Amino acid sequence: MIYRSKIYSVESVTSGHPDKICDQISDAILDECLKQDPFSRVAVETFGSHGLLVIGGEITSNAKVDFEKIARQVYRDIGHKDELKVVVNVAAQSPDIALGVDTGGAGDQGIMYGYADDETVEFLPKGLLLVHALTKGLERLRKNGEIFWLKPDGKAQVTMDGDKIKTVLVSCQHDEEVSHSEISRALV
Repeated sequence: MIYRSKIYSVESVTSGHPDKICDQISDAILDECLKQDPFSRVAVETFGSHGLLVIGGEITSNAKVDFEKIARQVYRDIGHKDELKVVVNVAAQSPDIALGVDTGGAGDQGIMYGYADDETVEFLPKGLLLVHALTKGLERLRKNGEIFWLKPDGKAQVTMDGDKIKTVLVSCQHDEEVSHSEISRALV
């Protein structure tokens, strides 16, 4: 007999989490390119670590974009202080790739994973809905000033055992002087 576990974990991050920051910067660059030139082709990636932000990739567009300015604006809008070293290395797309895209469609491969589930009315797994609710709650508490010591970076993880919650983990960036017990009182 084969035993198949129904235990799974899901994670969600807040807008100030490094991965989400990088996604938002890349998205804002794409948005600006498309605003100026609807036929833009944008393959831009962003990497961030400890005050360093690297924006790189290839673009085919008539748009004139200030990558660093966009990155700094997104960073400030999230709630971080603008203490970044920004490195930009964005080049024009190779004419050979551009020609291939013109004649054959997208020139890159991608793998996506996901599924609909009748477990909830939203057709998403219960654990995913719960973990997103936790990070949305962290965002709301921070943005509304309800918990003054919360900072932009945070994430949550929910582990499910079938339809039962097995574990819940919440991680939040906060002021240094806040104690663990104060965090627990505010968030539990």
